[in-house]
Amino acid sequence: MNALAAQLNEKMQNENPAIYNMLSDLGKNLYYPKGILSQSAEAGKKAHRFNATIGIATENGEPMHFRHIQNKLDYKPNDIYPYAAPQGKEALRSIWKEKLLVDNPSMKGKSIGTPIVTSALTHGLSIAADLFMDAGDVLVTPQQYWGNYNTVFQVRRGGRVETFPLFNEAGGFHVEAFRETIAKQTEKVIVLLNFPNNPTGFTPSVEEAEAIVQVLKDAAEGGLKLVVLLDDAYFGLFYEDSIKESLFGLLADSHMNILPVKIDGATKENYVWGLRVGFITYAADPDTLDALEQKTKGIIRGTISSGSHISQTILLESLQSEEFSQEKEEKFQIMQGRAIKTKQVLADEKYAPHWTYYPFNSGYFMCLKLNSVDAETLRLHLLDQYGVGVIASNKTDIRVAFSCVEENDIQELFDLIYEGCKDLTK
Repeated sequence: MNALAAQLNEKMQNENPAIYNMLSDLGKNLYYPKGILSQSAEAGKKAHRFNATIGIATENGEPMHFRHIQNKLDYKPNDIYPYAAPQGKEALRSIWKEKLLVDNPSMKGKSIGTPIVTSALTHGLSIAADLFMDAGDVLVTPQQYWGNYNTVFQVRRGGRVETFPLFNEAGGFHVEAFRETIAKQTEKVIVLLNFPNNPTGFTPSVEEAEAIVQVLKDAAEGGLKLVVLLDDAYFGLFYEDSIKESLFGLLADSHMNILPVKIDGATKENYVWGLRVGFITYAADPDTLDALEQKTKGIIRGTISSGSHISQTILLESLQSEEFSQEKEEKFQIMQGRAIKTKQVLADEKYAPHWTYYPFNSGYFMCLKLNSVDAETLRLHLLDQYGVGVIASNKTDIRVAFSCVEENDIQELFDLIYEGCKDLTK
C-alpha cells in the first residue's frame, strides 16, 4: 500500500474507525498522488520567472487556443482552456456549498465537507461505488429505481441489489418494508435513496422522511455500518405534499455508524444536462472529511483526471447571476404546471380499466401501472402506431416524462396511450 494511502487510513482509523471500515478494498488503497498536479500547484504560487510544469501550451501569457473557437465564446481563455483542478474550481465548490446550506436548513451547523465537482451524477455514483463497495456487498434501494444503478454497482463493482416496496397500501413510503430490509443486513450496507424518485416522481412527506432517518439511526445503534447515498438528481422540484430538502441534512451528524453522501448537480436542477457538472459531498468529522476528499481526488485523477473547465465556468457565472433565482422560479412553475395537469388528466375514470398510477409529487416523471397489457408490447405499439415514445420500466410499468411535454399537450399524450391500450385489449 502506498504510504500516502496508509496515512489517510490511519487518520480515519483514529478519528472514525466505523467510516474507515465502510471503505472498499479499493477505497482503502486510494490516495491523491504528490505528482505533476501537486508540483504544478506549488509552482503556480512560487514560479515568478518561468513555470515549465503542467502539460498545456501558452502564448503571449495565456493558454494557447484557436481564434475561431475563442471568437464564439464570451469567457477569458484562462477560464476555458486550462485543466480544472481534480476537485473542481474552488469558487464553484464554495458557491455550491452556500446553495446547499440555503436549500437544506437541516445542514446548518453540521460537519459537512465542501462539495467535490464530478462529471455529473453518474460519475458521482461511480465514485461512491468505488470507495465503498466490494464484491458481494449489498445495495438497498426501492423496487422502482434507475436501471443504471445495476451497471454502476453490480456490473462494475460486483455488488448485490436488494429492493423493498417503495409504496405502502396507502400510497406513502413503505417505512416498514424499508425497516425489514435494513434489519436483514449485517456488518455493512450501502443504502441508496433517490428523491424525487426516478422513475415514479415520488418524494416522501416530512413525517415519512423522519421515519426513514429513524430506521437508519436504529440500525446504526444496533451496530450496522451504513453508507447512505442520496441521489438528489432532481432536487428542488418538489410540487406538493413532500419534504422540501434532502435527507442528507437530516442524516448528517446523526450517528457515528452513518456516513451520508450527497450526490447532486446542476444537470437536471438547472437544465444544463450536456454541461455534465455534478457534485459529491460527505458529512463526517473534519479529519475524515479531509481523508475522503483526498481519496475522491485520487479516483478522479485516476479516471477522468478532471472535469470540464468551461462547463464549470458557465455554471459558476450562472449561480452568481442576478437573473438566476428569477429564471429558476419561472422554470419551476412550468414544471409544476405540467405535473398538476398530468394529475388532472389522470383523474378521468375512463383510464381505470387500463391502468392505475403510482403516487407522484415531484421531479420529471410519473409511472403508469398497466392492468392487462405488457409494458414493452405497449411501448412498441405506441411508437409504431401513434408516434409516442415512453419507457417500459418492467413488465407492468410505463414511465412518462411530463418534463418534456408541453402542458397543453398532456391530455393528448395520455389519450393516445389510452388508445394504444384499447388496441391491445380488443
